[in-house]
Amino acid sequence: MALPIHNVELRPQGKLLIKGGKCVNEDRAFEADVYIEGGVIKEVGQNLTASSECKVIDATGKLILPGGIDTHTHMQLPFMGTFAIDDFYHGTKAAIAGGTTMIIDFVLDQRGVSPLQAYDKWRAWADEKVCCDYAFHVGITWWSGEVAKDMEVLVKEKGINSFKVFQAYKDVFMLDDGEILEVFKKTKELSAIAQVHAENGHVIDQKSQQMIDLGITGPEGHAMCRPEEVEGEATYRAIVLANQARCPLYVVHVMSKTAANFVADAKKKGHVVFGEPTAASLGTDGTSYFHSCWKEAAAHVTSPPLRPDPSTPGCLMNLLANGDLQTTSSDNCTFTTTQKALGKDDFRKIPNGVNGVEDRMSVIWEKGVQSGKMDACRFVAVTSSTAAKIFNIYPKKGHIGVGSDADLVVWDPEATRTISAKTHNHACDFNIFEGMEVHGVPVVVVSGGRVVKDEEGLHLTQGSGQFVPTPPNAPYVYGRVALRDQALAPQKVDREAYDGPVIELATKVEEVTVCESAPPSVANDGIIHRPPTRGGGRNMQESSFSFSGDQFDDSKQRNSSRVSNPPGGKSQGLW
Repeated sequence: MALPIHNVELRPQGKLLIKGGKCVNEDRAFEADVYIEGGVIKEVGQNLTASSECKVIDATGKLILPGGIDTHTHMQLPFMGTFAIDDFYHGTKAAIAGGTTMIIDFVLDQRGVSPLQAYDKWRAWADEKVCCDYAFHVGITWWSGEVAKDMEVLVKEKGINSFKVFQAYKDVFMLDDGEILEVFKKTKELSAIAQVHAENGHVIDQKSQQMIDLGITGPEGHAMCRPEEVEGEATYRAIVLANQARCPLYVVHVMSKTAANFVADAKKKGHVVFGEPTAASLGTDGTSYFHSCWKEAAAHVTSPPLRPDPSTPGCLMNLLANGDLQTTSSDNCTFTTTQKALGKDDFRKIPNGVNGVEDRMSVIWEKGVQSGKMDACRFVAVTSSTAAKIFNIYPKKGHIGVGSDADLVVWDPEATRTISAKTHNHACDFNIFEGMEVHGVPVVVVSGGRVVKDEEGLHLTQGSGQFVPTPPNAPYVYGRVALRDQALAPQKVDREAYDGPVIELATKVEEVTVCESAPPSVANDGIIHRPPTRGGGRNMQESSFSFSGDQFDDSKQRNSSRVSNPPGGKSQGLW
């Protein structure tokens, strides 16, 4: 059954002591107690004592982890004619239930809307509803000088350090390569981070119409018009564009082996690039698109799509465990079955998105730690600390240490739960991980120094979360960029000037008039002349040799003779 929810007045940030657990940071795990006061970690050490007014949480036999940071969510996103059903209240409620204490959502408005105005709109939506801390990325869905100015204000005054572009959603969010390059250049100028949704929108546009023409209108058409190489090609192209702009690149929702390998290869070449698989791409595959039940198939529609290759989740987890991919998200963007039914007769109209913000931590623990692919320290890195470093909020977030925010999870690695839409805290009526048994359960969640989940259920206050500014020039990202730029800067070759002769062009190109379809002409000499080339030069196919017309010896009498033996002798003599 779902956890009971206690909507309470905002609890004071009192004193709290978590005792007896093992603290896990990305670099080490150690036995320690954690003392919290005023929403901040004040002391970390063994055998800490509590005063009478201090609440004590027993974490014996359990792990104490930094609260999860979900780097990619879309709460109440206006999309495809409707709104994502998880708003900033339901979405952050689900996040807390799963051990995530901070989300980074997207400001993502239509073409022509000022990014600055869109930011104000999203802040108004979020501030009154969020139950945990949050930050924003900003989507750049069109390009102009005014957009560039808005980007400056967003970075310098509004706490934004990341901008996302789309290579997909033609005529909605998609930018062309030239516009993307301009966004990357501006992002680099601001010491911010570029993000990309990598799919080839032109190919998708044509192939989706092809599916409809073939009578393929169901969710399987969504997967077939977005094959893996379409994601891979766009990922590679985005990496090239970012490298030419010398701009750090963050590839969101890596869904395929091809795209992941391009990210990994780029990192090996020294590019500053990061890859973010999702709970969905790590925990399940795209075989459900071909399910006979439309509801089941449609519930999995997201972009880029889950891959039908069942080996994909394991491959992505291997790359994540080994450091070739760096962070994890949910890309939480949920819709009910009735909302998905907008595309019951045309897969192109199915709202794209799946759940994951509640189950991300447990799915990654099950598929990564429980399977033996990563240890608890790496788990912390991919669920919180690396994200905090990339977006420049470390060690405020993603770390257990004196002075860090008191966003903590008491994690039971031995406990299990079965994921189900009947018990989850989302507003949607379907869960793509339905029936999956997972190890790793958050038994206590502390957000901002307040206990927001315990054995009694969830203790939530709408609007209690705080907006967390993400400053530019993150050391983890830009620490080597300046020297890299210096090393890769184009160098002029110093040489003596050429002082030799230079030919004079006989004919200036602009003075030549070329007839595009001029036919060959016959001059008085009987020779066929072809028109000059486009550049004004002689047509090299022209020749004075011709068999056409009268020949000079046509009037002469020709002697005839009978040849009794052809050259080479008599053939019959051989037989």
